[in-house]
Amino acid sequence: MICREFKGLKLSSLGFGCMRLPILEGNSARIDETRAREMIDLAIRGGVNYFDTAWGYHGGTSEPFMGKVLSAYPRSSYYLATKFPGYDLDNMDKAHTIFPRQLQRLNTDSIDFYLLHNVCEQNIDAYLDEKRYGVFSYLKEQKQKGRIRHLGFSCHCTMDTFRRYLDAWGDDMEFCQIQLNWLDWSFQDAKAKVELLRELGIPVWVMEPVRGGRLARLTDTAEAKLRALRPDESMAAWAFRFVQDLPEVKVILSGMSTLDQVQENLNTFSRERPLGPEERKALFDIAGEMSAVRSLACTNCRYCVEYCPKELDIPQLIDLYNKHAFHGARAIPPDVLASVDPQKGPGACLGCGACSAVCPQQIDIPGMMSDFAARLE
Repeated sequence: MICREFKGLKLSSLGFGCMRLPILEGNSARIDETRAREMIDLAIRGGVNYFDTAWGYHGGTSEPFMGKVLSAYPRSSYYLATKFPGYDLDNMDKAHTIFPRQLQRLNTDSIDFYLLHNVCEQNIDAYLDEKRYGVFSYLKEQKQKGRIRHLGFSCHCTMDTFRRYLDAWGDDMEFCQIQLNWLDWSFQDAKAKVELLRELGIPVWVMEPVRGGRLARLTDTAEAKLRALRPDESMAAWAFRFVQDLPEVKVILSGMSTLDQVQENLNTFSRERPLGPEERKALFDIAGEMSAVRSLACTNCRYCVEYCPKELDIPQLIDLYNKHAFHGARAIPPDVLASVDPQKGPGACLGCGACSAVCPQQIDIPGMMSDFAARLE
C-alpha cells in the first residue's frame, strides 16, 4: 500500500469513502452490512487505514454502521474522519449537539480528522458568523480537549469563496479536501486550489478522483487513446495515477461499492506508476473534449435525494438528462424513462429548490427538471 506521511502519522494513500456502500433494495439508507463488512475487512487487510464518513451519508446510517464495524479492530489501527454537516443551514446552530452525537454514533471518544463539510457559496456567511453560530470556535475547543485530533474542511466552491474561507480560518486548517481529478483540473479550477493550498502549506485530501465513476467510463475513442499508452491500466487507475502524482496530496478517497472495486483499488495503490508528459497530455486532451460537451456535473453524492419532498432519484434523472439533452438531441424520447417510476419522473418535481440548496456542485436542479419535462413533451 502506498502511504503518505502527515504530522508523524503514516496514512494509507487510498482512503475508504463511506458514502457509496452497498445498499439493499435500492434504499440508500439501508446499508447491506454483510457485503460492506466484507469490503472493509478486505480493505484493512490490504493496508487501508483511513475511513471517511459523514453525518448525512446513507441517510444518516453511515456513521453508526462504521462505528459498529470498526469496533472489531484496534482503535490505534485506523484513522477515522467525519464532518460537521454545514451543507444544511439548519444545522449551523447545532454543533454542540451534533458533535457529541457523532462520537456516540462512531463508538469513539475522539475523531482523528474532522472537517467543516462542504464550504460553499450557500453557507460561507454562516460558517464565518462566529457571533451567531460559533461553529469554528466550538470545534476548535473540541480539538483543544483532544476530542478532535486534526481539523480541516471540504469544499466545492469558487476560488473567491475558497480564499475568503482561508483568509478567515486558514491558519487553523490542517488539511483541505477538494474535488480533484484530471477533468476538474481545469474544468472546476482545481489546479488553482491546489496551488493556493501549496502556498499556504495545507496538505490536500482528494474526493471524487474518478468523478463519481464518470472517469471510469469514457468514450470508446478516449479509452482506445489511453489503452494505446498503457494497455494494462484501467480507466479508474488512470484517474488515481493522476492524483497520486501530485506531491501535495496525502489521501485519495474512493467511494467503493463492491468487493471487486476494493480489490482493483488495492492493486492500483500497491505501487506507484507516475504518468509521463505524453500520458498527462492525453488526459488533458480528453478533458478538453469532454468539457466542450455541456453537461451537468453531478457526482451522485445524493444529498439532493435526502432533501427532496417527492423522494425523486435526482442523480438518475440527471444522468438520463445528460445522456440525451446535451448530445445533439433536441427532444428526449419518452421511452428514456422506461426505468423510472412514472410518478418519479421530472414532471413530479415541485420546483421547491431544496435539492439545489444542498448540492455541492450548485446545479440548478429545478431548472433541469423543468427543461427535462419540456423535452419529453
